[in-house]
Amino acid sequence: MKRTPLTTFVHERTQEECAALLGCTQGAISKALRVGRAVFVTEHPDGSFSAEELRPFPSQSAKTQAA
Repeated sequence: MKRTPLTTFVHERTQEECAALLGCTQGAISKALRVGRAVFVTEHPDGSFSAEELRPFPSQSAKTQAA
């Protein structure tokens, strides 16, 4: 299995192709790139792809925690 950052995955393909491979819209890919989400794409042995996002734990923002 090969794990690749979304930015690299999109650099190797078009946003439309990435969206089709991951089962989402081109707009979702564009927004994830624009806001800098930490998304990693995994290529499985059967040729399929999946994506997962790394998020801080707990997922509350510092602003919410300070209140």
